[in-house]
Amino acid sequence: MEIKPIKSEKDYQTALERLDVIFDAAPNTKEGDEAEILSLLIENYENQHFPIEAPDPIEAIKIRMEEMNLKQKDLTKIMGSKSRISEILNKKKRLTVDMIRELEKALHIPASILVSNYKLVQ
Repeated sequence: MEIKPIKSEKDYQTALERLDVIFDAAPNTKEGDEAEILSLLIENYENQHFPIEAPDPIEAIKIRMEEMNLKQKDLTKIMGSKSRISEILNKKKRLTVDMIRELEKALHIPASILVSNYKLVQ
C-alpha cells in the first residue's frame, strides 16, 4: 500500500483506478484501509478542483418538489395561493421570511440555501 497526496490530474486518475480495483475490499483489511484512505484523498481533491455550487433557492425548491413528488398546489399551505407560488417558482417574486421558515420545515431545505440571493425575471 503506497498512499500519497493527490497533487495532479494524473495522481487523481491513478487514485481512481486503484480505488476501482479495491473498492469492495473487506473493512479492517490492508486493502480495506487503503480504499478508505484513497476515498478521503479523492474526495478532498474533488472538493478543491471540482466544487459543486448549491442551487439557487428556487431551483432547490423545484428539485425537492420533484424528489417528494409534489405539485405546485401541494405548496399552498406553505406559500399561499397558486398564483403566488407560480410567481415565486418563476422568479417574479421573492420568497418571504415566513415562506422560508415553512419551506425549511416542510421540504427540509436548509434556510442557508433558501435565503441565498437570486435574480428575479423581469
